[in-house]
Amino acid sequence: MATVKINELHKSDLPWIIEYDETKCIQCGKCTAACSFGAISPAIELRKTNSILEKNKVQKVLVIKQNISLENHCRGCGMCANICPNGAIKAIRNKDDKYSVAYRAKKADSLKKGGRSNLNTEGRTLDKIKIGRISQMTDPSLDAQRHTFELRTPFGRVLSADKLNFETKNGKITQTTALPPNNWIYPVIFGDMSIGAVSWRMWEAMAMAVAYLNEVHGIPIRMCTGEGGIPTRLLKSRYVKYMILQIASGHFGWNRIVKSLPKMDYDPAGILIKIGQGAKPGDGGLLMASKVTRYVQEIRGVPQADLLSPPTHQGLYSIEESVQKMFLSMNAAFKFKVPVAIKVAASATSVSVYNNLLRDPYNIVGGFFIDGLAAGTGAAHEISLNHTGHPITSKLRDCYLTAVRQGRQGEIPLFAGGGLGQTGSFAADAFKLICLGANGVFTGRLLLEIAGCIGNDTGKCNSCNTGKCPAGIATQNSCLVKRLDIDKVAQNLVNYILATDIELKKLMAPVGCSTLPTGRSDALITVDKHISNRLDIQYAC
Repeated sequence: MATVKINELHKSDLPWIIEYDETKCIQCGKCTAACSFGAISPAIELRKTNSILEKNKVQKVLVIKQNISLENHCRGCGMCANICPNGAIKAIRNKDDKYSVAYRAKKADSLKKGGRSNLNTEGRTLDKIKIGRISQMTDPSLDAQRHTFELRTPFGRVLSADKLNFETKNGKITQTTALPPNNWIYPVIFGDMSIGAVSWRMWEAMAMAVAYLNEVHGIPIRMCTGEGGIPTRLLKSRYVKYMILQIASGHFGWNRIVKSLPKMDYDPAGILIKIGQGAKPGDGGLLMASKVTRYVQEIRGVPQADLLSPPTHQGLYSIEESVQKMFLSMNAAFKFKVPVAIKVAASATSVSVYNNLLRDPYNIVGGFFIDGLAAGTGAAHEISLNHTGHPITSKLRDCYLTAVRQGRQGEIPLFAGGGLGQTGSFAADAFKLICLGANGVFTGRLLLEIAGCIGNDTGKCNSCNTGKCPAGIATQNSCLVKRLDIDKVAQNLVNYILATDIELKKLMAPVGCSTLPTGRSDALITVDKHISNRLDIQYAC
């Protein structure tokens, strides 16, 4: 009798189980070739024949077997099923898996993953909010098809009237001191994802889409580069004016940007100093050595090694010092012509940070980006991704109301992100956040979905950290990257923004607004009393 091996890893421990029907299989090998995780492989099985002439004769049969491994297990991406011509194979979710327990027990290490949190215990506040103020007889709604709408929002410090330094001489109004830099942009920003975290094809597709939307459709949308720098040829081109350059805690890629300053003919759209992110807040970033290919090394100025971003900027120890350093470094570097903003994770301290920035005497903080826990990430410890963070809605509302109480709303534009479009309605989520106080929104995870990401919020794939992305998005593997069609991705991104533009107008029209209704919480209702009390919006039943 064979020994039962209790402490070995078994198929029943894995999160996904491969279901294979050999009667449909034509042995073309497409499934094993498509599996980037090495979760399946061809194998030989010995079987007895049922033939009368050759009864009990053993024959060899070629089959597809699932590999039982902590490293090469099935992630449920479904690529094998997508490519199989006969539907002979598919991945089935195992409701009784113990993979996370087995991994920790056998590796003595924290489980890592990419993508997004798979614990949706808190529900979505935005889905419980509706547009309730519909203009009718007394204040007619607008015609969404024929009316002109102005979908523009400020990026840069906006001074209140008492701080504007003008004087009148000989009947002429003259400006006595320079105003802070300010740009009017579209209220949707392509969120920060670095070259390295995503493939160069994905990053280039996003950049192409942004340039096309600006120059062909006249939509002034902007894209944040993410930590890690950008190609020198892009820095020296006119397209840099559509880019928000990010400096994060690792400072990767900034040597190249600084050296390119004298050769830049155009200023970037802005600078974003990333203090934290909504997914895994308080935890440092990680780019695996396998993703640090030669071109990534050149852009970042590093050798091929695991690149760790500290959990905080090593030189910033207080809000006041952060402001000073932004004033002395980033603003000075770009001759005070480029707005500088910061990005923080939504948390219990977000309001304190925003409140201090409002009181900045230099008036140089050009934006406050606040990121909620439903955002995605390229790599994280599962414990951080699932159990740290704060939903975006209440923290955005708190920041806006603290500015309202001081009569300073709108002085530092608020941008919110984290899980927008999670249930399919990006425009609706964006509109509701704008009514709650946001000047604009940013998104990254949604862009990956538009490009063909097959991960989801219930644990499918979510393996961005492995560098084996089957869609060619979050990988630097040359074979996998070729799966991504740059032109199609760019076109899909353009089309999605055009659709979003239509949908935003369809929501603005019934409210009677031809400009962005920032802070117009009177347009919102909710059937949830707790949300009504917490966000100070109208309760309806």
